[in-house]
Amino acid sequence: MQITMLKAKLHRATVTRSELGYEGSCAIDGTILDLSGIKEYEQIQIYNVNNGARFTTYAIRAENGSGIFSVNGAAARLACPGDLIIVCTYILLDQQESENHKPTLVYFNEKNEVLRSSSSIPVQVA
Repeated sequence: MQITMLKAKLHRATVTRSELGYEGSCAIDGTILDLSGIKEYEQIQIYNVNNGARFTTYAIRAENGSGIFSVNGAAARLACPGDLIIVCTYILLDQQESENHKPTLVYFNEKNEVLRSSSSIPVQVA
C-alpha cells in the first residue's frame, strides 16, 4: 500500500510577481528550493490564502536570495502580487516508510525571509 504524505510546505509566502505571458510555472527563490528540498520541475500545489484558489503547477528556479515567488502562465489569474500562498509537495511512501517520515516546513515573513523551519506541525488544541 502506498500513502501520499506531505514532503515540503512553504507556509505563507508572499507572491512577488504574477506574469500571465510567462511560460506556466511558479518561480521560487533557488535558495528556498534548496532549503525545502523541492526540485526544479517538481509538481507543486499552491493554496492562495487571500482568495481560496487551489491549483497545481510546477516549480522553477528563480535567482538565489531574491525572495521571488512568481506565479506564471494561466495560474497568474489565480494569484496576485501581495497574496499569501502556501506551496506544498507530496510524496508516495509505503506503510513502513511513512511511519518515520518528517516533512520539511518553511515559514516566511512578509518579505519572504525565512523565519524558521521545522519538521512537524503543532497539535491543534480545542
